[in-house]
This record gives sequence, structure tokens and C-alpha cells, in this order.
Amino acid sequence: VQIEESGGDSVQAGGSLRLSCATSIYTYSKYCVGWFRQAPGKEREGVATIDSDGDAYYKDYVKGRFAIAEDKAKNTVYLQMNNLESEDSAMYYCVAVRGVCLSFYVDRPDKFSYWGQGTQVTVSS
Repeated sequence: VQIEESGGDSVQAGGSLRLSCATSIYTYSKYCVGWFRQAPGKEREGVATIDSDGDAYYKDYVKGRFAIAEDKAKNTVYLQMNNLESEDSAMYYCVAVRGVCLSFYVDRPDKFSYWGQGTQVTVSS
């Protein structure tokens, strides 16, 4: 499975970014894709997931600000990030696994078989 992220950038606090992830996981009828992030000196943490049934899950610290969506025709999953905060600064990784997401997958990076190289998001206050 191929995964390639793009869209990372440097923005001011309160700004917006949209990350894109082109992936071949869409070859499979059942899949779970999502985003994790890791800041320097911090643990890797989940952001959001979405699956082939359309079920999306978010971590509390991004609810209401971030939205995960997909364009199956383009084999791409997006992460729309609004009202960015300095705490959102991190390397963002797109992840995928065969099979649908369970709600706790957004807390479990070990559940994902496929990872991208990451795209950097820097938010300055």
C-alpha cells in the first residue's frame, strides 16, 4: 500500500490548512485511514480516522476544529484543520489498514499497517 502526504506548511495561530493523503488502500473494499501526529519530545498521538463505512472518529483536542474527509474517486483522504493552535505543531502522518475502523483505533497507532513519511505543520502564535 502506497501512502503520500502533502499540504504541510507554516501558518499563524487561528489559520487553516488542508492536508492530503494519496493512498492505494482504496484498492480494498474495507479500509480504515486516518492521521496521527508527533511533536518533538512528545508521544505520537491520534488525530482522526475514517473508514469505508463512512464512520469518522476524532480525538477531543481536535473536535470542532478538524475534519477528516475522503474523495474515493481520487484515492485521497483529507484533513481540514481550522483555528490552528501552536499545540497543533507536529509532523502529521497518514495511516491506513485493511478493515473498518473501531472507535479506539484513533488511540492505537499499532493498529495501522501502513504509514506515510509525514508532512510538517508549524503553527506560530
